Amino acid sequence: MKRVAILIEKFFDEKELIYPYIRLLEEGYEVHLVGTEKNAVYPGKSTFTEKSTHAASEVKADDYDGVVIPGGYSPDHMRRNPHMIEFVKEMDRQGKPIAAICHGPWMMASCCNLKGKKLTGFFAIKDDIVNAGAEYVDAEVVVDGNLITSRTPKDLPAFMKAFIEKVGK
Repeated sequence: MKRVAILIEKFFDEKELIYPYIRLLEEGYEVHLVGTEKNAVYPGKSTFTEKSTHAASEVKADDYDGVVIPGGYSPDHMRRNPHMIEFVKEMDRQGKPIAAICHGPWMMASCCNLKGKKLTGFFAIKDDIVNAGAEYVDAEVVVDGNLITSRTPKDLPAFMKAFIEKVGK
């Protein structure tokens, strides 16, 4: 059974966390919500909350087949955690699929070598993507090697289709 981590931190975009979570379960994957702390309750951008199943300090890239980074403002909080950064860095070193949507590429900018890569994201972080060395592409989904990126919740179907294709069955 394939195992996927979805990163969670405060102020996540609810659609960008729940839709991937349910789609991955539908595909038969084991899905872990990895936060700064285990069993912590994280608030979304509205009144919705979700609880982590694992702490970033206790997970290893070797144990996962892919990672999803939801947007909202949570990626700015994720990249403050050295364990989350190291987890995503190691996933990238191993060439495993890393999918980020909306503001999720903020985390990629802190963890992945983006020089010469093509990425997309929410238009407001275009400068961050470019300053990290990547080319910004305005498309519903951009796949470059092991990196999968999308712009907004309306891109979620294409985003998850591309991620599931990369991770495999």
